[in-house]
Amino acid sequence: MEQSNDHMMKNEPFEEEYIFEKLKEFKSQDLTYSSGRILGSMCSEPHPLSKKVHMDFLESNLGDPGLFEGTKAIEEEVIKMIASFLSLDRPYGNVVTGGSEANIMAMRSARNLYKEKNGIKNQTAESFEVILPKSAHFSFKKASDMLSFKLIEIDLDDEYRMDVESVKESINKNTIAIVGVAGTTELGIIDPIEELSKIAIDNDIYLHVDAAFGGFSIPFLNDIGYNLPNFDFSNEGVSSITIDPHKMGLTVIPAGCIVYRKKNYLDLISVDSPYLTVKKQSTIVGTRSGATSAATWAMLKYMGREGYSELANGCMINTNFLADALFKEGFNLITKPQLNIVSFNHPKIETNDLVKSIEDKSWKVSITSYPRAIRIVVMPHIKHTHLMEFMRDLREIKKEFDV
Repeated sequence: MEQSNDHMMKNEPFEEEYIFEKLKEFKSQDLTYSSGRILGSMCSEPHPLSKKVHMDFLESNLGDPGLFEGTKAIEEEVIKMIASFLSLDRPYGNVVTGGSEANIMAMRSARNLYKEKNGIKNQTAESFEVILPKSAHFSFKKASDMLSFKLIEIDLDDEYRMDVESVKESINKNTIAIVGVAGTTELGIIDPIEELSKIAIDNDIYLHVDAAFGGFSIPFLNDIGYNLPNFDFSNEGVSSITIDPHKMGLTVIPAGCIVYRKKNYLDLISVDSPYLTVKKQSTIVGTRSGATSAATWAMLKYMGREGYSELANGCMINTNFLADALFKEGFNLITKPQLNIVSFNHPKIETNDLVKSIEDKSWKVSITSYPRAIRIVVMPHIKHTHLMEFMRDLREIKKEFDV
């Protein structure tokens, strides 16, 4: 039944049929992962089991966990299961909204630890500094603004990894943390975490690893012989790790995790919550859905290490196929893929022009800033047939540019 905008302005209730009709119209404007046309996203289509479990726990609120003790137990099991493939037996942490919230929590822990060690009572200090690579996620800029610390951005080496010598040179009495990345957002590169760990230990500095993307791939690829760099808690200097189940974990959005080595790191950011069923709260958001914890728990149990290894390996097979096909067609590969990200440009076609031509053919890609290139994240929703079709379109585009 058609209902006018006048009806809406009068704030009268809509009929259910009309509501679903309008929502269908809105949703029709969205791209879908299943189409294979979303090439620039680090998220993918959630597994059907994840969606089903998520629906069953929609009313749970982990911001007030005493009311949802079973769901809180699920969250604790999720952190333990994830820590088990990050080489940590007794973890502490939370399931949060995503990598951004997890990274902000880690920086808050690092700042408060520094203040505790140095007897600093004031809430902010302009002299706080965090050392991180130029390839770090933009969430650290948010953290810098919110927590009043200065970002010391480190140049990258020839392999687009954080330059270790520059890290050593940048440390001073104001350094509250070092950040390394295991799977950079633009290129999927793994920073030298083992070396950063030694530096952190030698200088008694908090080390955070942002493995939002790589955390659900690297351990499982190493299980089947990929021999990727070690980034986890087996490095004694690593204090905390960010990892996102809503990326390669195939769970619903939003689902991120922050995992700490020590309980004190979580306690340092807790605040009083006297009217709730718990008297302390550490997460940034208050009301917090337990549905994402339940959905993540289900996927961890359902997939297991073997299932996630198969998933990550499948993505890497497609990644290597795409990289090889691009190279054969005369495109420049920015780096040999470590994880399932391919970044490329063309020596004779300006990158913005190439992007426009690609998107004119209904593909959605993203652009890297350092260096400037087209970035494709080969997530589970991207199949071999999609990549074949994409390469056919690229060959047509090359003809249009007469190259």
